Amino acid sequence: MKKFLISFLLIGLVLFLFLTNFADAYVRVRGYFRKDGTYVQPHYRTYPNKYKFDNWSSWGNYNPFTGKPGYRKW
Repeated sequence: MKKFLISFLLIGLVLFLFLTNFADAYVRVRGYFRKDGTYVQPHYRTYPNKYKFDNWSSWGNYNPFTGKPGYRKW
C-alpha cells in the first residue's frame, strides 16, 4: 500500500510539472515608456525561447488574444 501511494504521488507530480510547462505559453508584458517618451501598452507575447516557428507571428499560427493569423514565413 505504501509503495502504491508513493508511486501515485510521484506520477501526479510528474504530470503536474509536465502540464504546467505547456500552460505557460505566454507571458504578460507590463506597460513601459521608451527612451523617446512613447508609452507602450501592456500586452501578451509568447514565452521567449530559441525557436522562431512557435511564435504567434509565424505563418500557420494565430494570436489567441486578437485572433489574427501569423504572417511570417521565415
